[in-house]
Amino acid sequence: MSEFRRFILRRTIYAIITFFVTITINFFIFRVMPGDPVSMLIAERVLKPSVAEEVRIKFGLNLPLWQQYLLYIKNLLSGYLGYSFHWKEPVIKVIMERLPNTIMLMGVSTVFSFFIGIFLGAISAWRRGTKTDVTIVTGSLLFYSVPVFWIGMLFLMLLGYYLGLFPIAGTISRPPPREFFARIWDFLYHMTLPALTLTLISFGDYTLLMRNTLLDVLTQDYIVTARAKGLSEKVVLFRHAMRNALLPTVTAVAISLGFIVSGATLTETVFSWNGVGRLIFDAMMMRDYPVLQGAFLLISISVIIANYVADLLYGFLDPRIKYAGFQGG
Repeated sequence: MSEFRRFILRRTIYAIITFFVTITINFFIFRVMPGDPVSMLIAERVLKPSVAEEVRIKFGLNLPLWQQYLLYIKNLLSGYLGYSFHWKEPVIKVIMERLPNTIMLMGVSTVFSFFIGIFLGAISAWRRGTKTDVTIVTGSLLFYSVPVFWIGMLFLMLLGYYLGLFPIAGTISRPPPREFFARIWDFLYHMTLPALTLTLISFGDYTLLMRNTLLDVLTQDYIVTARAKGLSEKVVLFRHAMRNALLPTVTAVAISLGFIVSGATLTETVFSWNGVGRLIFDAMMMRDYPVLQGAFLLISISVIIANYVADLLYGFLDPRIKYAGFQGG
């Protein structure tokens, strides 16, 4: 077996082990939370106390914890994620109804923050030590450190409430427009503020990563050789330096895409965006274990796959990492 095949096999085994550890934690973490969904339903007078035990038996909540875990693994292997206590629908249906909204929101904000970060990071590194560099680094650190809910609420107050330029809640107007293109425009109109919020808090990470990587690349011998050949500064920057500096940034994006399924819980909650992030918040408040487990399972699979692909990508593009990964694990 070749070295690269052994590297792939090793990473695949790690990914499988990580998956089973994750789903185990995913099961137990919600069982240690105070209260249970049946007790909440009784407290809210949705159920009578006399039928509480019947409900617990129906959902398997009366079984010992280890039996609930085995039932959870069995259902998981069969593709069944459970039935929502609160929404009274299969978990997979509840999640899939909101998943497209989260993918659109996170996808748009990730693309914008990536290209903005790459552009600003390249300029900052190229003009290191100047006022432009200081301004870009300061702005990136500022937006990166500001709480996302604070920026979201600020946009809601200024652009939504006082100026009335954008809607302050929802994914689409009620009632929604009838025409297809009008419906799309209305969806994008509602998505503007949450997407802008996520872009502002995300671009700084890519900017700083690109700047630091590019500063290291600019000191390499082949950059000195390219300049000695008489190539213009733009050619040196875009054709030689940036091409090599992009690898860590692209890998960071690949890993961050694993979290795209989860959405931004705080952002979706602030803007009442009907996505997976808001679903997680609502399910947590309702103690809806099946929905929480299903959502976190989907997030876990996405993150594990993204990290797995990033490992293979690094091993393929950089033989040193492949060898180190094989030798040291």
